[in-house]
Amino acid sequence: MRRAVDLRGELAVGRHALDAGRVQRVEELVRAHPRRAERLLELLWDDDAGVASRAADVFERISRDASPALGRVIAGFKDSLIGLLPEARFTKLRWNLAFAVPRLELSRAEARRVAAALEGYLGDRSSIVKTAALQGLADLTRHDPARLPEVVELLQIKGRSGTPAMRARSRILLKRLTPARGRGRGEPGTSCMADTLGGQGEAI
Repeated sequence: MRRAVDLRGELAVGRHALDAGRVQRVEELVRAHPRRAERLLELLWDDDAGVASRAADVFERISRDASPALGRVIAGFKDSLIGLLPEARFTKLRWNLAFAVPRLELSRAEARRVAAALEGYLGDRSSIVKTAALQGLADLTRHDPARLPEVVELLQIKGRSGTPAMRARSRILLKRLTPARGRGRGEPGTSCMADTLGGQGEAI
């Protein structure tokens, strides 16, 4: 009988916490066996920075286009994931949560809890974390359209005064959000930035 793959063991492989290691292999495994997503999500709370960070990387990837089965598993962790946002310590964990959690189906109250955590991320030392927070705040307007003017104002400010990555992302998001202001419900569009931000020449 074939032994089940040890997800933690797979995610422990990597030269350092930011190294992708076997993330793609684990993503393929979890997509093929959605029940394994429960164990994957549990590893977001792992004390090892590499394990938690790579688990978050896989979570971000599967959250982009989760199957119905994966979506049900993730939904079962929704409240815990929202609670993890302000508690997360590791840089890569924080930026992947900032991308992924706003993609969940959220009530207005839940969206505001997430927004409060992401506003705290704007003070992070990492440019990628701050840029991911801007993306997340923009994506949250889908759940809470009343915050659209506030988010647009924030993006206008960060488009002038943020890091190079923040300025570039703010300009992209403003193009998507500003026309939506007259439609009542913003559809900012979710970008797969997590794969590309690290290549922008900034310290993470």
